Amino acid sequence: MKTNVEVDESLMADALQATGLTATDQVIELALTLLIQIKRPEAIQAFRGKLSWDGNLDEMRTSLMHHPHLPTRNP
Repeated sequence: MKTNVEVDESLMADALQATGLTATDQVIELALTLLIQIKRPEAIQAFRGKLSWDGNLDEMRTSLMHHPHLPTRNP
């Protein structure tokens, strides 16, 4: 995607120096990637305590231990 963006020159210079990258588009792509990595877990954490679950965790663990396609574990 091609777009025009105004970025503070000092901020971009600092980002280029800090990352060792040589192109502004690389810095912008890295910044967006890092932003997503930071924000995605925050969005997931927003669900904490808000989702209901019915199940028996002990039963699930036991059935998984005997699953035919999973390697066996030594106790």
